[in-house]
Amino acid sequence: MKALELKIPPLVLVVLFALAMCLLAQLLPPWALPEVWRLILASSFAVAGVVVALWGVLAFHRANTTVDPRVPQQTSSLVARGIYRYSRNPMYLGFLLLLAALACYLMGAAALLLLPLFVLYMNRFQIVPEERYLLQKFGAEYQAYSTQVRRWL
Repeated sequence: MKALELKIPPLVLVVLFALAMCLLAQLLPPWALPEVWRLILASSFAVAGVVVALWGVLAFHRANTTVDPRVPQQTSSLVARGIYRYSRNPMYLGFLLLLAALACYLMGAAALLLLPLFVLYMNRFQIVPEERYLLQKFGAEYQAYSTQVRRWL
């Protein structure tokens, strides 16, 4: 399974999960939720997702480090300020919130079931390999950071 580590760009993964959610929404019955609530929920999750992800990207740009998670060796600094005081992976958290927005918009309970799969995949094939590298590169500084800040939220 190591062959899958850091191979699929997270944005591609988000698109694949979104497509799977759309398919599931077509195959299974929707929730019985008034449209106004569906739109409020979807919009709230979408706005939160965009804000969280962009805040993470901005922090990386300010630190002059790479935002491409497939090449952790290009990391030039450990970012632990801004939104990174609350989440070690705000970009991935933002993607998760965007997928939750899509699930709400589709009104698909089955689509919601894909959210934990997204988290499991990201943990195993993206985050854990990144963390291994960061621990190797930044040592005690990363170890201290990872004990103070949660992986997702």
